Amino acid sequence: MDYAARYQTLAIERRGANGAVLDIRMRATNGKLPTAGHDGHRELAEIWRDVSADDTVRCAVLRGEGMGFSGGGDLAMVQDMTTDDAVRQRVWKEARDLVYNIINCDKPIVSAMHGPAVGAGLVAGLLADISIATKNAKIVDGHTRLGVAAGDHAAIVWPLLCGMAKAKYHLLLCEPVSGEEAERIGLVSLAVDEAELLPRAYEVADRLAAGSQSAIRLTKYALNNWLRQAGPTFDASLALEFMGFAGADVREGVASLRERRAPNFG
Repeated sequence: MDYAARYQTLAIERRGANGAVLDIRMRATNGKLPTAGHDGHRELAEIWRDVSADDTVRCAVLRGEGMGFSGGGDLAMVQDMTTDDAVRQRVWKEARDLVYNIINCDKPIVSAMHGPAVGAGLVAGLLADISIATKNAKIVDGHTRLGVAAGDHAAIVWPLLCGMAKAKYHLLLCEPVSGEEAERIGLVSLAVDEAELLPRAYEVADRLAAGSQSAIRLTKYALNNWLRQAGPTFDASLALEFMGFAGADVREGVASLRERRAPNFG
């Protein structure tokens, strides 16, 4: 698999014994934060099919670069989604594929989250089989702040991880969650000091790569049936989110973000 030729917004390297661990780094935009533009959103959805099909890979690590794990959707792409139905439908399919491709990828995935963790990157970060965050990471689902329903991964996994009461509190209010608090409520697997993030993620990945592949992959498949059962809930939430991209509130949400002010939803 020639990952370098296939992916431009993701930097992909092999590490570990026999290169069995795939290190996937979301590239930072302008050296600050990785953001999901048109290409980045598509590639983040597609990479998991390739990971699953690559017989030389036993585990994947997903991480960000620069100031954080992920900075959310590029506002230019979001703007296009509000005005172009073809773009809206394409991104909807990619958002659907991102979730299901991670769930159905037979290789275990480890996420290593630092700094802000928002948007499509957060989808992958929280759906990863082992999610590790720095204690001071800032996890935010900002959909309602933007003026659309919390689709993406929210309805399929947040209530299962941290319970409905906490899920509603954080999703309805876009209330940030620190990595330390995320571990306490069960939203992530582990919270560590920043210096420990990558060493711990690589240690976990190496252990997964060295283990019984059939046992690990079949255990992941069985456990992810909890998520597959929630598929209709996810499909509905995603449809409601993308219906919102054709509405008035999202236009105000985008404008308020561009102008760095609080939104006025009327």
